[in-house]
Amino acid sequence: MALQTGTFICKVIAIIFVSVVCGGQRLKGFRTFSRVQGACNETAFEDQWFIQKLDHFNGADSRTWKQRYFVKDQFYREGGPVFLMIGGEGPANPAWMENGTWLVYAQKMGALCFMLEHRFYGRSHPTADLSTENLRFLSSRQALADLAHFRTAMGEARGLTKSLWVAFGGSYPGSLAAWFRLKYPHLVHASVATSAPVHATVNFPEYLEVVWRSLASENPECPLLVKKASDTLMERLKDPKTYDAITKDFNLCSKLRLQSEMDSAYFLETLAGSFMDVVQYNQDNREFEGVAGANVTIKVLCGVMADASLGEPYSRYAAVARLMADTFSLKCLDAAYSNYQRDMSNASWDGPLSGGGRQWVYQTCTEFGFYQSTDSPNQPFGGFPLTYHVKQCAQFYNVSAETLAEAVAQTNECYGGYDIRTTRIVFPNGAIDPWHALGVTQDISPELPAILIEGTAHCANMYPARGQDLPQLAQARDHIGVLLQQWLKQ
Repeated sequence: MALQTGTFICKVIAIIFVSVVCGGQRLKGFRTFSRVQGACNETAFEDQWFIQKLDHFNGADSRTWKQRYFVKDQFYREGGPVFLMIGGEGPANPAWMENGTWLVYAQKMGALCFMLEHRFYGRSHPTADLSTENLRFLSSRQALADLAHFRTAMGEARGLTKSLWVAFGGSYPGSLAAWFRLKYPHLVHASVATSAPVHATVNFPEYLEVVWRSLASENPECPLLVKKASDTLMERLKDPKTYDAITKDFNLCSKLRLQSEMDSAYFLETLAGSFMDVVQYNQDNREFEGVAGANVTIKVLCGVMADASLGEPYSRYAAVARLMADTFSLKCLDAAYSNYQRDMSNASWDGPLSGGGRQWVYQTCTEFGFYQSTDSPNQPFGGFPLTYHVKQCAQFYNVSAETLAEAVAQTNECYGGYDIRTTRIVFPNGAIDPWHALGVTQDISPELPAILIEGTAHCANMYPARGQDLPQLAQARDHIGVLLQQWLKQ
């Protein structure tokens, strides 16, 4: 949907997340997660801290920790609502306290604004490290209880007990916004659940199917060329004699070595990730977050793939990889699974993936799945099947395939999946965004409306408006504002 601080967000690594407010699931789950540079913007908003229980569901456990939040009272008018922006699988980015559509609504409605960072991400460290033993306190259920306690205590401390609260979030935080309204309807009056994948599933090949369609919407030949290139690469990987050439073609940081199926799958997924990330965030107005690569769009990638002067489709595929590396100022592409495995196994808060990587993959293994596999013939890539993703759960957290499947079923049982039943939640989704396949895209009821925005990508309605926005995106933002005004009168 996303977040943490420090080197994880402030430099590009092999797989990284995009922001926090709109988590992007890119790291073996949500393409948060994204292969873009996280935000390092400095703002005038100071860190605030709130005392939370470590385990909300064990009254005998009195341990506590400090959770980071931000507050903006510039627009607040006496008796106005309270807006709560929910952080996700990465560091909470205070740039969202200065930009974003939710602030337009806040100014019109006289709202007090909070943003609460998700436990175990950013600077919100509930435990001494990220060991599997400690990560058992990381879950959407605990995060929702954090939100509930924050809302209750902050309401009492600031005299807001009778105020109407509205939750906002995008991607995984969008799901949390919907589930907060579902599970704590007495605390939150309404929610805007943007690009929210509310249905958990172990296998999510539909993600890449949407990537195919989104590429084809730019140029029908584009996904066919990508598939031809990917197939050629997979064929060459069968012959170790090609490895030196492949290493040079894709500017790898070390000579390609494929000692197991995990090595080849990771390499192929890393290359496919360029297309996956660009499709997910195509033309989103993300510059204010400090995000690099926002100008690389579906049109740009398909333009490279259609450029016959670069050679055969395989060579154009390699050119895309080099383009993305140049975009993020990478000297080379680290596509070695052994390095990823080493970094993912580092449980220190100073580890290279402590910004969100180790934590988010844990959540996919214990709650959501969301694995973007190549287990569908209707997509352009190959070589990273579901088994590749599931094996990581066992390697990193000792979570078996059976336990994973049970956990995903429990998540849908807890929240309802597509069949969520409550009131006053709006579900905006972008039709280009692959995550819309797990979201609510048709009205469930008059008080659970869906807005499917053609031609837009992940969390597009959350970003600041600009002149080149599609008319339907502007209309969607206006529609959400009207709904909030109506709901706040109820």
